[in-house]
Amino acid sequence: MEPVTLRTERLELSLPVEDDIDAIYEACQDAETQRYTTVPSPYERKHAEEFVPKVAADWQAGTHLTWAMREGSEFAGMIGLYRIDGRGSGELGYWVSPWSRRRGLLVEAARTVIDWGFAADGLALDRIEWRAVVGNIGSARAARTLGFRYEGTLRQALVDSHGRDDGWIAGLLAADDRTPHPWPVLD
Repeated sequence: MEPVTLRTERLELSLPVEDDIDAIYEACQDAETQRYTTVPSPYERKHAEEFVPKVAADWQAGTHLTWAMREGSEFAGMIGLYRIDGRGSGELGYWVSPWSRRRGLLVEAARTVIDWGFAADGLALDRIEWRAVVGNIGSARAARTLGFRYEGTLRQALVDSHGRDDGWIAGLLAADDRTPHPWPVLD
């Protein structure tokens, strides 16, 4: 699959490039990013250097589609649709650089990615999942705002460099109205 560039009111979503390596490395020094995502911990510069070409290869394979979020020339984070299974499902994943948080950029980017994921001229997905380590309240609030429906807790299902964690899971169907619903872990 060829990479697709998406645009929002404030953001461009496109492939990460070599010029992003320093910003990716700096953002991934954040303790929350390392705790709540699958980035390696400790995060070394070589991880960012290896990540950029891997994203391009993943696009070609069509299984993991990652975009760098940029506000003008400022790197704001990463977002993607992962585990594209060929049966109409994928998973939304993201992290936002510490300097770009709490400004609505993530929700803005995610809406555009979700729209493209469900669109007939995009991936034509039927279902998009969201998963997060239990306790990642910021990510859960964003997913609820996007209309994801909380579905439960997956015991010891998420594996990263810290080991195994319980994970929250939520889903969004193409036919859902995307109105935020109550989440027992947030309300």
